[in-house]
Amino acid sequence: MKIVSVDVFLLDCGTTDWRPIVCRVNTDEGISGYGEASVGFDSGAPAAYAMIRDIAPLVIGMDPMAHEAVWDKLFRQTFWAQAGGVIVFSAISAIDMALWDIKGKALGVPLYQLLGGKTSDTLRCYASQLQFGWGHNMGKAVTDEELTEACVKATEEGFDAVKINFITFDEMGGRVGFLRGPIPSGYRRMIERRAGAVRKAVGDDVDIIVENHARTDAVSAVEMSRILEQYRIMFIEEAATPLYPETMRVIRQNTTIPLAGGERIFGRWGFMKFFQEDTVQIAQPDIGTCGGITEAKKICDMAHAYDVGVQIHVCGSPVSIAASLHMEASIPNFVIHEHHIINRSSMNIDLGIYDYAPVNGKISIPELPGIGQELSEKAMKEALASCTVEQ
Repeated sequence: MKIVSVDVFLLDCGTTDWRPIVCRVNTDEGISGYGEASVGFDSGAPAAYAMIRDIAPLVIGMDPMAHEAVWDKLFRQTFWAQAGGVIVFSAISAIDMALWDIKGKALGVPLYQLLGGKTSDTLRCYASQLQFGWGHNMGKAVTDEELTEACVKATEEGFDAVKINFITFDEMGGRVGFLRGPIPSGYRRMIERRAGAVRKAVGDDVDIIVENHARTDAVSAVEMSRILEQYRIMFIEEAATPLYPETMRVIRQNTTIPLAGGERIFGRWGFMKFFQEDTVQIAQPDIGTCGGITEAKKICDMAHAYDVGVQIHVCGSPVSIAASLHMEASIPNFVIHEHHIINRSSMNIDLGIYDYAPVNGKISIPELPGIGQELSEKAMKEALASCTVEQ
């Protein structure tokens, strides 16, 4: 079997804030596989689309079953990949994910079988990013009442864990931005009041996860964690920038709340120091940016050696959602699955032909060959841009 072409799609969801990038790798035996570069939100999507198109000629003619050889070629022969940047790594991730999809389809087995088999039939989920509400489109949950209403709605659907960024919006619904140094008293009161209201609303049996999106530095992150400790927080995600691991060490030494991160860490080398210094207790590699399934499996296994749990970061199209479920189901150090609010929106659901959604806070694993997901005809037909790379 040989790779004969690669189709690349920049998908249209009606907003520049959400433009998933998916590739389809095609073989001479008629089997195709799908993979995603998970930089579809915010900026970067057109760059990832162009990067896949640029590196795809390197894999034409190669054996799609030899994912290690393909990965190494893309990493070693593209020069910039060895710097670990998000755009080139997301392009490698998309192609690699597609190869695993091909392998599963060729062998007639779900991806999780290729990764070692399931360690669990269903995965515990958390409702993610409730500062945007918990409807079927992203809005704003600014007041205590709006936040607690979103959390209660999620728990009534069966979720026993929720994730909120308490500093996305200020009291008036404007963006807070970056908290550098000591937290101003008004924001301190806002954080404590919001966290207290959520804890009271959901009770003691629901886990609260705090999202920070690296909008705090060492000083403000430590101060925030001390405010939050009384509310029994499951973990804090991206307490500080991943560019400087020493910052996370300072935070780790000054809080009892576990730290999580990984969506902006690329490759096994990027994660290594965080594991070695115990500055991340929950690793969150994104299969669409960390280097694909090949690299994510290495990262998860390395995390296991350091007693680090794993929650695959997933904020993408139905393609990356399906791939993440397979990875999480196959690893013994799985912690919890992220069900992002974007997964509830029809603009995202309609990109795929299957909708994998939690039931009573748990989600099942796709049982179809490969990753068990493909782009819909509508998604491909209405793409903002598409191209085919051939020899």
